Amino acid sequence: MATFDELVAEGASAPVDGWDFSWFEGRATEQRPSWGYAGLIASRMAAVESVVDVQTGGGEVLNTVTKLPPRTAATEGWPPSLAVARRLLEPRGVEVVEAGNLDPLPFEDSSFELVVSRHPAEIRWDEIARVLRPGGSYLSQQVGSGSMHDLSQSMMGPLEIDDSRDPELAAHQAAEVGLELVTLKPESLRAEFHDIAAVVVFLRKVIWIVPGFTVDGYLPQLRALHERIESEGPFVAHTKRFLIEVRKP
Repeated sequence: MATFDELVAEGASAPVDGWDFSWFEGRATEQRPSWGYAGLIASRMAAVESVVDVQTGGGEVLNTVTKLPPRTAATEGWPPSLAVARRLLEPRGVEVVEAGNLDPLPFEDSSFELVVSRHPAEIRWDEIARVLRPGGSYLSQQVGSGSMHDLSQSMMGPLEIDDSRDPELAAHQAAEVGLELVTLKPESLRAEFHDIAAVVVFLRKVIWIVPGFTVDGYLPQLRALHERIESEGPFVAHTKRFLIEVRKP
């Protein structure tokens, strides 16, 4: 059995670019939302001629869609993920452009019938409304308030839950720019970490769970969590997800 130091070293050296989570197979699990986001966006894309995937990450989810609309674009603001997305998507004819989370979207008004986004970090609802065509839809799976709160507290101590990712707040913000709510569905899902290496990789990859996380900076907390996993079994946390669909009148 690997030691604490060996597991931490393994977690610290694993690649974390893009949003491919295959490294975690056998080491961590996360319950999937009931709506099946990848299949859902694929079915919607089959019915439109134009789509943009906002904050695409490394483009991994968009790349699961077998048949892309004639005009397919994607935006990403983090350079390592942008490079991954370009390598993955440009050979398929996708227009991959650089845009930060709060930057104006680099497209003309009424450019797209469909805007999709999986786990956007921040949202410019005004820009979504602007680039949608009348009658077009925004479909997004988002991270809800308190997601992985159990894991954050294991590293940082007692924390209040930030309600800025409340599903009802998202619906309200969309309504403020004239978008009409079609669907709002929240779910709480179980996640398990089977060793401390998986925790380290997850915290390096999903940087907002413990802002500023480094192995050296959190070594005592990591050791305590490792000992807990060794004695009690997998560490259980809970992710919060919600599906939101809004339409431009």
